[in-house]
Amino acid sequence: MTYRGDPPGPRMSAPGSAPRPRLIPSRIPVGDTELECVWMELDEAARPTLVFLHEGLGSVSMWRDFPARLCLSTGCNGLMYSRAGYGNSSPLAGARGVEFMHNEAQSVLPLVLAAFSIERPVLIGHSDGGSIALIYSALHAERALATIVLAPHIMVEAFSLREIRAARVAFEQGDLRARLARHHADVDGAFYGWNNIWLDPAFGAWSIEDLLGSIRAPLLAVQGFDDPYGTMLQIDGIRARVPRATLLKLPHCGHAPHRDQPEAVLREVMAFLEMAGTHNPASRPE
Repeated sequence: MTYRGDPPGPRMSAPGSAPRPRLIPSRIPVGDTELECVWMELDEAARPTLVFLHEGLGSVSMWRDFPARLCLSTGCNGLMYSRAGYGNSSPLAGARGVEFMHNEAQSVLPLVLAAFSIERPVLIGHSDGGSIALIYSALHAERALATIVLAPHIMVEAFSLREIRAARVAFEQGDLRARLARHHADVDGAFYGWNNIWLDPAFGAWSIEDLLGSIRAPLLAVQGFDDPYGTMLQIDGIRARVPRATLLKLPHCGHAPHRDQPEAVLREVMAFLEMAGTHNPASRPE
């Protein structure tokens, strides 16, 4: 199923009609690092947990209110965490390698889930976080309950590298560094850790296309027509390898669909989770 524009879906709860999730910050050890986490609690133990994986320059705080709104609208508990090198998590121990997203999905995310006793997550990933969600869902097909990806990358487009080069100029000569510093304890480490690997010539051949066919969980992929970091080739490539995937293609939307078109994204995610049967995992369609 592919939607263009404002998708149908159930009405969200009106503001003030229900309590907001209780936000419980913590730091958890993962290997030699400590990761900044925020647990969002609604005391709905029978429902799955939404796990939010941020973008390549993101952090817990850069999600803004989207995770809390989605938890409130679905009645699900949620978890956000900042990966190493981002937000208030430990800084990177060294430069990222080409397989850094694979490493995150294989070695770090399972430990984070275990720390919060999350056995079958609903993964919600943005940009690099979307790619990590896809990798996890392919390699742990029996564990992912559902996967939602916002502006994900499944391969490198020359189109996006131009914008990544422009981001370096904005960081070094414009106000991007000051804006990011509000969200990262080590803003230089966060920026160059992302920018350097994406512009590394060795990263040009990076792709997760061959993994996607292993995904068994219900999958929703969202992409904006005005995204400077990726084209519709990204989510069309997902559909080609996961024919049951639902696509949402949004006009007037850049690289952050949950910020550019929050109401459309919230409604579609709610409709998708209802269709996928995630509120009652036993009823999930095979």
